[in-house]
Amino acid sequence: MRDLAVIIVTWNAVEFIRDALDTLYADLAGSGLNAEVYVVDSASSDGTAEVVAVEYPQVKLTASRENLGFGRSNNLGLREAGFFGDDSAAAPRAAYLLNPDTLTQPGATRTLFDALFSAPDIGLVGARLSYEDGSFQHGAFGFPGLRQLWAEFFPTPGRLLEGAFNGRYPRHLYDAGQPFPIDFPLGATMMLRREAVQQTGGFDPKYFMYCEEVDWAWRIKQAGWRVLCAPSAHVVHLSGKSTSQVKPRSVVNLWTSRLTLYDTLYPGWKAFLARRMIAYGMARKAAAEADPAVREAYQTVRALSLQPTPAP
Repeated sequence: MRDLAVIIVTWNAVEFIRDALDTLYADLAGSGLNAEVYVVDSASSDGTAEVVAVEYPQVKLTASRENLGFGRSNNLGLREAGFFGDDSAAAPRAAYLLNPDTLTQPGATRTLFDALFSAPDIGLVGARLSYEDGSFQHGAFGFPGLRQLWAEFFPTPGRLLEGAFNGRYPRHLYDAGQPFPIDFPLGATMMLRREAVQQTGGFDPKYFMYCEEVDWAWRIKQAGWRVLCAPSAHVVHLSGKSTSQVKPRSVVNLWTSRLTLYDTLYPGWKAFLARRMIAYGMARKAAAEADPAVREAYQTVRALSLQPTPAP
């Protein structure tokens, strides 16, 4: 039986996909895991798919002619790996969704795998993340509420920004090195048990990019699975490398997905308040923004937030 399918979704990632694959394969070589790597390229225009095809023939490559977005591309990879479809009973024991802007540190993959299978009710685990300079990066979060929106738009003391008020877990939990329960990991590293994937069906395709991992983790926990961060598994995350290429579009994608998430998870009154807070925050950001394209993106999000909350 295959232990693990690693799925990496790329979009114009040629500048860092080699490092991602090289560090991953180096880690897998000493892991003892029977693993296969799948890359789903989502209509890159910079030669990413060609680099993977020529330089990494061991990768199972799917090159889409359409930019499917993060969630749909990962779902395609999950299907290619056998988690859905006629042969789903023979799927690997786990799926590992890994961003292309990552550098896997020695032992990380096996540590995640062992944490995932340390108890029968664990469905999802994430790694400890750091920035390229070695500084700490939050990789685990509490489900978003109105307090996080307040912290986004209003002056908030730093101790609250780094604490539970803003959905962050205390640093001592990471420093202890032992797995600890969380609501959801950042989508850069998500390792999932086969049964949890198949029971919950993967990412919801209504999210093009952003928030899809929050939605899926919510459904995983609703189905009775536990979600953990395994801080002994270390992955460097070159945060935002892909999405920073198109900031105005990323602004709209991010906040469209957040609006969808709040409408999905919140009761009506709370979704209404969230939309009004976002409208106010976007007006403030637009007024302070010098770049016309980014300012227009903020104004677009504001207009979307003022639309009526969709009926359930």
